[in-house]
Amino acid sequence: MDSKRLERSKNKKLKRKEVLERKKVIEEIIKSASTAKDHLASFLAFSRYDRNGLSVYLESGFGDQLSSSIKKYIQNLLKVNMEGPYGSDWPLEEKVKRREMVAAEARYIFVRESSNVVHDDNYLKEDDRMNCWTGDGDPLVGFMHYRFIVEEEIPVLYVYELQLESCARGKGLGKFLMQLIELIARKNQMGAVILTVQKANVLAMNFYTSRLRYVISAISPSKVDPLTGYEKSYEILCKTFNNEAEDKLEVRRLPLSYILSIYMIV
Repeated sequence: MDSKRLERSKNKKLKRKEVLERKKVIEEIIKSASTAKDHLASFLAFSRYDRNGLSVYLESGFGDQLSSSIKKYIQNLLKVNMEGPYGSDWPLEEKVKRREMVAAEARYIFVRESSNVVHDDNYLKEDDRMNCWTGDGDPLVGFMHYRFIVEEEIPVLYVYELQLESCARGKGLGKFLMQLIELIARKNQMGAVILTVQKANVLAMNFYTSRLRYVISAISPSKVDPLTGYEKSYEILCKTFNNEAEDKLEVRRLPLSYILSIYMIV
């Protein structure tokens, strides 16, 4: 009996050690990715986008280093693009996003219009450029906000925002930026890219699921508990890069309440 007890105790200690070592490895991966100076430096081929009548270039940024003009631009573009999908929830959500955008862990990719581009008469319609850049440098036409975090014990790149002005949409830029984000995620040993989409934003949902082949994640409310998840206004989508991430973030896990209900326990 004593030998069995000692064996169990030994196994528990080994398991605990493995868990702690795994946690330490993940923390180091997140730290390394989060402190990298410029994620774009490894992907020079993605530094510019010149297609479909659009000519822009990309630059990196940090949430705690944003200028006042860039903060204003982000706030304005978020309001124009997201007030509709969020509906009555927008006033509260806007406050949350304003806090999120300046966090030290927030990383950015800014999209600037090339200064040597000549546009036709229709390009600068007022409706298309209602957030026209008023700061220094070439005009901004969009941005991405992303972070490196841990979900279900998997290091992931979480896309907080992908926002483009209407003049930059429908030209392949959004897909280009998401391909870049996936490369950054893989380069930094992330197991997946995750993002949140409002259910009311049908165009965005179709873009991610149909064109980019993202799937509703196992951590999305509708998968965690289908009985109550439908009440939530959003879905969490993901694209995984390895088997472990797929098992934890893609494969649907039946909630305990659902399993118990099958056996008439609840």
